[in-house]
Amino acid sequence: MSEEKLNEVEERDAIEMLLDDECTDDITLYDENNNPVDFEQIAVIPLEDRLFAILKPVEPLEGVNEDEGIVIEIDEENEDIYTVNEDEIVDKVFEEYYKMNEEEK
Repeated sequence: MSEEKLNEVEERDAIEMLLDDECTDDITLYDENNNPVDFEQIAVIPLEDRLFAILKPVEPLEGVNEDEGIVIEIDEENEDIYTVNEDEIVDKVFEEYYKMNEEEK
């Protein structure tokens, strides 16, 4: 499976928003057709020396059920954001998210 680089319009702002613990604003990313898509940030997950985020679309998004989110990788060094399509990585990110939630209880 490949990772798809998201459009660079406003990416730096999106990265800053994702890494800001106090940010509650929706994050706007752009799809392959340069259409804006708003997301709610669910969590930022460090995993295996990489940084991921779980985002939930604000409006219905094709291929994403209402109770689902997407996983993106944040590459701070290159200031890039990628969607993650590899099932194994997505599963690990969600496992870590669930583990973090259990620890907070």
